[in-house]
Formats: sequence, C-alpha cells, structure tokens
Amino acid sequence: MATQERELVEVAQKDSLARQVYLALREGIILGTYPQGSRLIEQRLAEELEVSRVPLREAVPQLEMHGFVETSPRRGAVVATWDAKRVNDLFDLRLSLEVGAARYAAARVAAGASTEPLDAALQLAQDVVHEGDPYKIAEASTRYHEAIVQLAGNDLMATLMRSVSERALWLFYLTSQLDADEAFNDHVHLTDAIRSGNERLAEALAYTHIEHDRIPSFTALRSREG
Repeated sequence: MATQERELVEVAQKDSLARQVYLALREGIILGTYPQGSRLIEQRLAEELEVSRVPLREAVPQLEMHGFVETSPRRGAVVATWDAKRVNDLFDLRLSLEVGAARYAAARVAAGASTEPLDAALQLAQDVVHEGDPYKIAEASTRYHEAIVQLAGNDLMATLMRSVSERALWLFYLTSQLDADEAFNDHVHLTDAIRSGNERLAEALAYTHIEHDRIPSFTALRSREG
C-alpha cells in the first residue's frame, strides 16, 4: 500500500511539474517572450526553466492542443501565428458556443440557479480594469466568459470552453489596447440580463458583445505588427 501511495505521489508531482512548465511557456508566449513564429528550443528552455527535458516534452502537446504552438518532425515546436483565419475561427467558435451558453445560463437562473460565481467573476473584472494591467484584464475577461458557460450547466460546453479560453486569453492580451471599460460595461449588461432570466436578451447581448470586437481585433493585431 505504501509503495502504491509513493507511486501516486510521484505521478502527481510529475504532472504538477509538467503543468508548471506549461503555464510558464503559455505566459511567455502570450507576453511575447517567445514570439509568434519562433522555434521553442528544448535545451534552451530546459536551462531557462531549470527543468529536465521530460516535463517540457509533456507540456508541448498541451500547448499544441490549446493552439499555442504547432509541431512538425523537422522544426519541432513553433509558436503559432495569429492570421486572419485564426482570428475568424476563434470568433466564429465563440459565437457558436457562448451565445447559446448565455441563453442557457439565463434559463437556469430563472429556474433558481445561483449567479454567485458569475457575480464574483464580474467583480474581479471590475477590480482589474481599475488596475490597468493588460494580462490581468485578459485573465479576468476570460474567467468571466468561462463563468457564463459554467452557469449554463452543460458539461460538454464547459469542456470545449476550456480550450477556447486558452486561445481567447492570448487574443485578449494581444488586443488589450481595445476599450476595457466598454467591454466591462458589456459584461455588466449581460450579467443583468442573465440575472433577470431574460434568455432572449442574454443571447442578443452575448452575440453583440463578441461580434463587436472582431474587426477591432484585426486592427489591434495589425498595429502590433507595424
């Protein structure tokens, strides 16, 4: 029994280290420490993060699954690049997923579900907007949208949203020069609609909020390139 417990602890520690490496690389990619289109050199990363190559090799498939890198036999892992198709794909998927989630969330609230997690996410968004830290704003916005999907009560939606959120976090940061106050006001109105159980209004506001940022996101990305 003791041997089995030790093995479980070792597995947990191994998973934890790989997760830490994943989070460190994810943040580095989002912040531009590892620029779009650049190769992730295994030996260099191992030295920077002070880890062996094993957790790095375990982290890379997770980075690829969530859209941060692309891999090939010849080049290894390369940081993904935001092009027009990638941006449109994300917005289209968010519309397909999050608009329906807002409607379902409002329906569940009307049936008695608590909005406490959504309220907490909205409060966090308000706090970080005042701080003005682009990364924290991106994280809080991502968490807010996740809270809506969680409130919708659909496990498959929630699973899909986890991968969407990883990509959205990156794009939210890259387009952080967009009006954070306006986005927060959208969140307030959307939250009010969900709290009131108004399915149609929640659905309409979610659609407008997401679609409103599509073209400005292209503009913001181009300004970063130029």
